[in-house]
Amino acid sequence: MTSNPYSDVVPCLSSGSPPPSRADLKAQYVHHVALKPPLEDDVPKGKDLKQRCVKFSVAAAISLLLLLLLTGILLAYYYSSSCVHGVQCVDGGCVWESQWCDGVTHCPSGEDEAHCVRVQGSTSLLQIYSNKLKEWRTVCSYDWSDQHGEASCQGMGYSRGTYFKSGQQKTASDNGFLIVKSGFNPDVSILQQVAFSKTCPNNNGVTLRCTDCGRGVNSSRAPGGPAASSPASWPWQVSLQLAGSHRCGGAIISPYWIVTAAHCVARAPDPRDWAVYAGIVDSLGTLFNPAHTVSHIITHEDYNSLTRSNDLALMRVSSPLDFTDAVSLQLKEAQVSLIDAAVCNGADAYGGQISQGMFCAREGDTGDSVCHADSGGPLVSLRGGLWWLLGNSVWGQRCTGENKPGVYGNVSHALSWIYFQMKQQTWTQHDA
Repeated sequence: MTSNPYSDVVPCLSSGSPPPSRADLKAQYVHHVALKPPLEDDVPKGKDLKQRCVKFSVAAAISLLLLLLLTGILLAYYYSSSCVHGVQCVDGGCVWESQWCDGVTHCPSGEDEAHCVRVQGSTSLLQIYSNKLKEWRTVCSYDWSDQHGEASCQGMGYSRGTYFKSGQQKTASDNGFLIVKSGFNPDVSILQQVAFSKTCPNNNGVTLRCTDCGRGVNSSRAPGGPAASSPASWPWQVSLQLAGSHRCGGAIISPYWIVTAAHCVARAPDPRDWAVYAGIVDSLGTLFNPAHTVSHIITHEDYNSLTRSNDLALMRVSSPLDFTDAVSLQLKEAQVSLIDAAVCNGADAYGGQISQGMFCAREGDTGDSVCHADSGGPLVSLRGGLWWLLGNSVWGQRCTGENKPGVYGNVSHALSWIYFQMKQQTWTQHDA
């Protein structure tokens, strides 16, 4: 008897049913356990959707973490860089760019208002920086007064009482002007008392003089060599003394400020070691003139002792200097002529040592120049009825017997630095 191969896997029929004929039999399929995973198409749709959701969630979580990490880095950079959103102060603080030159001091040292007023050219044309326009503009002379002039001088760092005069100059400006507002407020910066105007009613710009220096008596200079000065000829000349001896000369540029050479003070930077005498050149003069103590010495930060570039320093005295001090008859004066830089830099002179911030001068036919005791002393020029400080003595070779011209630091080249230092110290004194 042939056994039914499907008897173990096919369900039994009910006992009341006749056996099926061969024609009624159909192929049957046996389910076997698969040895390999099914193809992707065979995975149920629900399971496929679940896997995709898991993958998407993982990718979204990674992306979110990366985004948070990037945001953290940007925020850390933003807060660690205090001036991403403004302009940095000297102390590391920061102010908004719109607060720069707005007439209100925001930086502790005041540098945000230190370079906002200036004079340009030989006529000293007044210009003010507009924080709204982000440009310099000439100031129109319409409705200008001496009070505005005094405020402008203070805006450049001068102390009260150093305003000399204002003038006018025909000026064309396609970019417009700054014109004074109606009324004047002595307690408000000049920056807040001007407004932009496309035109200037009289087409004149303001010229400004901010010093009471320069009004010396005519010199008694005679040709033929250095001569003694007449009393009070050069009231701005001072003697800078160290340990009771004359070390260098200097020039008064305001009641509190003196310009001299950096090499004079580089080895003795302590203000307490110095004394300032007006009107003397030797130790005998100290018996009849008061000594002025020094509160600050500021040496140009870019001074180079080898090349003598930026050989400039400022002294601030503790009490204001008197411009009417008599000048000793031993003070010598000499008329000099400027020398072209190319000539002064020639092989028979200084061989390329004269930089942009220097110039050379020689005295008349004698060829005399400066020597050591003249260091820091002024070279002045008479222009428009006032004596103007052009340079301070840097070095010369006359005293060594070499016939070389004197070398002077170009004071005009360093005006911005001088104004900034004066203004910064003025604010410091007020804060104290």
